Amino acid sequence: MTNRLALRIAVFGGFGVVLFAILFFRLWQLQVLDGDTYLAEAKNNRTREYRVGAPRGEILDRDGEVLVGNRTSLALQINPRKLPADPRERRAELSQLAELTHSTLRSVRRRMREELKLAPAAPVTLRRDVGNYLVYYLQENQERFPGVEVQRVFVRDYPDETLAAHVLGAVGEVSEEDLEEARYRELQPGDEVGQDGVEYAYDEILRGKPGLTRIQVDALGQPTPGGQLVSQPPAPGRSLKLSIDADVQAAGEAGLAAYGSGGFVTMDVDTGELIAVGSSPTFDPELLTPPLTQKQVDETIRNPAQPLVNRAVSGLYPTGSTFKIVPALAALENGVITPSEPIYDNGSITVGGQRFQNAGGEAYGSVSMVRALQVSSDVYFYELGLDMWDSGDLQRTAHMLGFGRETGIDLPGDIEGLLPTQRWRNELYAEGETDRPWSAGDNIQLATGQGDLQASPLQMAVAYAALGNGGAVVTPHVGKEVTDAFGRVLKEFTPPPRRQIQIDPEYRSVILEGLHDAAQTPGGTSYEIFGNFPVPVAGKTGTAQRIGQADQSWYLILAPYPDPKIVTAVTIEEGGFGAEAAAPIALDILEAYFNKQSTGAAGPNGGSPG
Repeated sequence: MTNRLALRIAVFGGFGVVLFAILFFRLWQLQVLDGDTYLAEAKNNRTREYRVGAPRGEILDRDGEVLVGNRTSLALQINPRKLPADPRERRAELSQLAELTHSTLRSVRRRMREELKLAPAAPVTLRRDVGNYLVYYLQENQERFPGVEVQRVFVRDYPDETLAAHVLGAVGEVSEEDLEEARYRELQPGDEVGQDGVEYAYDEILRGKPGLTRIQVDALGQPTPGGQLVSQPPAPGRSLKLSIDADVQAAGEAGLAAYGSGGFVTMDVDTGELIAVGSSPTFDPELLTPPLTQKQVDETIRNPAQPLVNRAVSGLYPTGSTFKIVPALAALENGVITPSEPIYDNGSITVGGQRFQNAGGEAYGSVSMVRALQVSSDVYFYELGLDMWDSGDLQRTAHMLGFGRETGIDLPGDIEGLLPTQRWRNELYAEGETDRPWSAGDNIQLATGQGDLQASPLQMAVAYAALGNGGAVVTPHVGKEVTDAFGRVLKEFTPPPRRQIQIDPEYRSVILEGLHDAAQTPGGTSYEIFGNFPVPVAGKTGTAQRIGQADQSWYLILAPYPDPKIVTAVTIEEGGFGAEAAAPIALDILEAYFNKQSTGAAGPNGGSPG
């Protein structure tokens, strides 16, 4: 053997020894150092985990009647692991699915991309509530749709259809943006959450916890016989009892629907429990579960009538003469006038060259506060507004009663509105956003609920409730109790008043007397509606001017008089005089409420009828 050959053999031999050493070390690392890790990964490849959706808790009215329940539905899902590996075959299957579900290939792929980004192993829910025809078709053609599955899921059921829709709200799949919020941290794409109303406000209570199923699969990802490893059933959401009375709610909605757009509120004056809250036009919550058809989008989301807006809570309007209790209270409490002090009403007053007159040009002669409220003398309240135009007494009283600030209601859409003040207008004037500073005319207009004032029916109800209960500005709320599956009460909602204001009992009595005479004494503004009502009440009409629209109709009523238990506020857009549109709806609501009390049903405080 030559020296060169021996060198070559030595080199190749050494190279082989090095390779063998590297291979041996790698095998030792895989088997010894990383063995446990790869064993765990291998076991994971043999198992699949699936989340099992939990049924949401029921929503009940104050008598325990179901307003929102659950029903089972068939959901069309895509399992990406079972889709064809070939891109052309995969595209063909997804295109057929898009056509069958009245969608597009682009939207299907976008939905898959969004859900798989956050939960790669979970099936993608393409559509809920699929019809039996589509299910049968997919089952008969399973070989053409290997990645498609149909699962039974829970969906919301509304036995009374649109009843209290704005209170209840709707549910929908959690969005990618929602998943970034702390309240949705434990959720995954495809999970349902509340989108509005109490479904949103009390979502954590109603939602429940999903279950978990873990199964063993073969190399092709198919379940093996007896391969179920873990089955943790879902925990249903807890039930929520509302303060809403379905019968009173139905009466208000029926009356409101006959007149058009508007809203109403009926509330317990002592506790703030909302007995009925309605808005028109309304919507069907069941139709808002995605994916929506173009027709559903046009009828709800893009409808210029804005049926999704809760006008009772978020609608802002000038209030007309229903606001007059505020200057009445402000003038009495600040010594501007006494209850018996008369003001001569000759039909109008002129201030700074501008004439302010009564509606219809009526003149009522010498009137004190009770008479002024009974006939709704604008001149009387013009004079009060003029006397307080520079002191801010009117605005301070209004602000304490809740105008220009949120009510604290447990529903989305709570809004401040606008309480015009001298400082507010003067700042706008300094910034060039208005053509004049604050003037006496602004306060004169405000004293009759006109001008720049913007308030909601809920804010009006809160203000009247404070008058009715003697000074407590209540926190309006619809949540009453949380119960478990056995009906046991887990939590009660009793929010304290927002604040307490000082109201002299004598002044309260005078204002309520004027409202009572307005409703049930001949010559009162709503006597034709409530003159023969068997329960003593205290009510006030309101007719507000709105630029570019017909007059806004208002009615506020406290019952029974003189120690009211409930307040009702009704407003109708372009409804004309308060006694023509809003007052008849209030009558329907009170008839439903007191008829139910007379049958022995529980009163709003849970005790005997008031």
